[in-house]
Amino acid sequence: MALYLLYEAASGYALFHAHGLDEIGQNTEAVRNSVADLNRFGKVVNFVAFSPFESALDALNQCNSISEGHMTDELMSFLELTLPKVKEGKKPKFSLGVAEPKIGSHIFEVTKIPCQSNEFVLELHRGVRLHFDRFINNLKPGDLEKAQLGLGHSYSRAKVKFNVNRVDNMVIQAIFLLDTLDKDINSFSMRVREWYSWHFPELVKIVNDNYLYAKVAKYVENKSELSEDKILGLTDILGDEDKAKEIVEAAKASMGQDLSPIDLINVKQFAQRVMDLSQYRKKLYDYLVTKMNDIAPNLAALIGEVVGARLISHAGSLTNLAKCPSSTLQILGAEKALFRALKTRGNTPKYGLIFHSSFIGRASARNKGRMARYLANKCSIASRIDCFLERNTTVFGEKLREQVEERLDFYDKGVAPRKKHCCDENCN
Repeated sequence: MALYLLYEAASGYALFHAHGLDEIGQNTEAVRNSVADLNRFGKVVNFVAFSPFESALDALNQCNSISEGHMTDELMSFLELTLPKVKEGKKPKFSLGVAEPKIGSHIFEVTKIPCQSNEFVLELHRGVRLHFDRFINNLKPGDLEKAQLGLGHSYSRAKVKFNVNRVDNMVIQAIFLLDTLDKDINSFSMRVREWYSWHFPELVKIVNDNYLYAKVAKYVENKSELSEDKILGLTDILGDEDKAKEIVEAAKASMGQDLSPIDLINVKQFAQRVMDLSQYRKKLYDYLVTKMNDIAPNLAALIGEVVGARLISHAGSLTNLAKCPSSTLQILGAEKALFRALKTRGNTPKYGLIFHSSFIGRASARNKGRMARYLANKCSIASRIDCFLERNTTVFGEKLREQVEERLDFYDKGVAPRKKHCCDENCN
């Protein structure tokens, strides 16, 4: 059976006839060795036809169609004109080698021309790509490179075009930054506590909150200057007059050492940095909530903005998350534990990132696995609704959350949940 090769170049469609396969044999290694030598490869592959694209925009449209596995009218016309005619009722005595299996399947569905895409065909395509400028006549040096560069830029630019209100990359970056800030703020707060405790060690036991501790340390500065006059200011910071009085009394009998003015200035500046980071962290969280309500409102309504953002971040995008089956979503984030269990033939993990959901925490120990499986199922549905639904709504997420709540009551209290069709009617 004769073999033709369809090659999609940046400047147009080209068709080649692989007629001299007996010269190199039907094995991939032989083709790989012959590719570098044009004289030897030219005896194997002959140029048949070339159909240039009309414009750069036409090249981009053709490239997008090929990448999505669709055969355009131009490509179908090109194949009908250049390939051997097939009589009605008879099978073709040739096959078409393509680089992408998807486009091959579509060509076969429409034209009934058998297509193949394997390692042998890909090696032939590699040879065609390497010597393409030698096969085409009247091709000036540099023309092919310019066409490839222009098409590459246009294709990349088209791929990154998005609705600015639904760009999930911003959520991924925000949740990464939020996690980093949490670690940094925690480390810096511990450093402020340790540093200022040399001067006022009793304050650690009175003020437990990191942000409030930094605020109090900045306000008090030198404990020896702390008097009854500052109780009102401490009350405003802590929101508790008793604690404010306790701090003033502790300062009078403090066992901490005295610090020089320059040391106190540095402690004060560092405490201010921790406070600024904490404030920025709050603003970033508000920004994340807003973006999640724009991008994945149903997922956010079901499982929360932070856990939903972590799922999207781990999957890579909302589209990738929507493609995941619920069994994959259930253990998303526990890949190491999964492969370790498979390797040691132990018990596989029951949950990954969704463990941070309040539903899993509220479930009893023996029901956590079942609850995780049910919650993953609902998260998978919510992510698909968010990904493919054009309008922005939280109705489905709220109804899915109600179903999860009912399932949790059923596991813990034995209260029978509503039937599924009742929930569907409420959504409609």
